[in-house]
Amino acid sequence: MTAAEQQLLDAFETHSVGAIRALLDGGVSPVVPIRGKPPLAWLTEMYTRSDRFPACVGVLLDRGAALPDPALAPVLLDDADALTAALRADPSLLTHRTTMVSAFTPLVGASLLHVAAEYGHARAARVLIEAGADVDARAAEDEVGFDAHTPLFHTVNSNGNRSAPLMRMLLDAGANPDLRLRGIVWGRGFDWETTCFDVTPVSYAQLGLLPQFQRSEEDIYANIRVLLDASGRASPALGNVPNRYLQ
Repeated sequence: MTAAEQQLLDAFETHSVGAIRALLDGGVSPVVPIRGKPPLAWLTEMYTRSDRFPACVGVLLDRGAALPDPALAPVLLDDADALTAALRADPSLLTHRTTMVSAFTPLVGASLLHVAAEYGHARAARVLIEAGADVDARAAEDEVGFDAHTPLFHTVNSNGNRSAPLMRMLLDAGANPDLRLRGIVWGRGFDWETTCFDVTPVSYAQLGLLPQFQRSEEDIYANIRVLLDASGRASPALGNVPNRYLQ
């Protein structure tokens, strides 16, 4: 890997649109694999979630990069108009299933709404929900019966709590806050891979307190309150958040 290619990966990690554009202008290829993986795959598989991500995707697509599943483009770009046009041309996209590597909650046999929830793309999610997407659509179940989760699970302990507004959007649209799964393998294939057993949206949110999740304690308990309220359960007083012992 060249120094410029490493700089491109660093720019992907920080979602530096200007640096990505400058490196491509300087001769780094937007399509030649880096360590066996296309640059666009490096970008979509990375840890960071931010408002700058769609622009980073757009730079690579504009320079000739291609997604393995073209149906993902308007969702990853969080482009409401393009997604509306795509759904008008092909209504079957509402039930379309796709698979991509995810640093956190799996995106295997996932709907487009799962993808929007994972990346915190509210404009795309709203278009899908208003078009009639199933807010309780299940992702694929793995070989031991894990996963099969709904889009809500992508939102309850997201990077930087970016997907919290989508959590509320999904709940407002009728998503089930009480679904129980056999488990989810979070971060499958990454150093932070964690097997989570007997998972509900509330318990999965609380797993964000594990150190490898690197989530804010205040955010986690705020999300739990939202989920408890949505399921009609009492939300107890939380007198030790942030936890004094950890300070």
